[in-house]
Amino acid sequence: MTSHDVVGYVRHVLHQKRVGHAGTLDPGASGVLPVAVGPSARLIEYLEATGKTYRAEVRFGFATDSGDDTGEIIAKQQDFVLPSRESIEAALRQFKGRIKQVPPAHSAIKIEGRRACDLVREGMEVEMPEREVEIYRLELLAVHADSIILDVDCSKGTYIRSLCADIGKALGIPAAMSFLVRRRVGAFVLAEAVSLEELAAQGAAALLPPDLCLGQLPRYELRKGRRRAFCNGLSSTERCYPGESGELRVYAEGEFLGIGYYDAGTQSVTARKVIVQN
Repeated sequence: MTSHDVVGYVRHVLHQKRVGHAGTLDPGASGVLPVAVGPSARLIEYLEATGKTYRAEVRFGFATDSGDDTGEIIAKQQDFVLPSRESIEAALRQFKGRIKQVPPAHSAIKIEGRRACDLVREGMEVEMPEREVEIYRLELLAVHADSIILDVDCSKGTYIRSLCADIGKALGIPAAMSFLVRRRVGAFVLAEAVSLEELAAQGAAALLPPDLCLGQLPRYELRKGRRRAFCNGLSSTERCYPGESGELRVYAEGEFLGIGYYDAGTQSVTARKVIVQN
């Protein structure tokens, strides 16, 4: 099942046309897929900008063109012994913090307007641009005869398949990702997720408040009487706000209304995305 399939299922169950998802999951992966419904679909860009947590298995002895065990094998090594746990942990330390990473060509990243994976399927050679990502935490959970299990906290845009292949290169043994589950996207965690079967049973009761995905933005409470003005796109003068210019999650008497922008120069708050209508 693809992420697009999940969106179609949610549309059918909740009878909603406007449904979107944040952070595409590969068909071979499982875990958290945030789905936004109705007006909340306008908040997807904020969902995609948040950090993520993964659990992955790195299997050694072969490397593939896709970075996982579904691709074609491009390198193989049969007789190998994994280094000690201490040596593996020492190698992992070089991947913590800001690192350079080349995404796999078998990905949805667009090259000149087309997805890289589609170009590869057509037999074209694709050169993927290097990007900078950040690994906040990289924990070695287990070491087996031919694989290791990792927990990874990372920034958006990180490809765990590329990380697994790079770890193999650092240890001098070809490697590929053989298992992946996404355990967190921003404030959404696996333990609190619902399966498609649970969604079908719960219906709209499974929906969560839209501001749950906006914890990274400062909270701002409109002055009394300015709710209608904000919902109509009008600005409100704000001479007492202590923060700098930037986006805010805006409330009126405790009710979430949408995204606003505070301009320190004009000392005003203007609506950017109104989620709750008048």
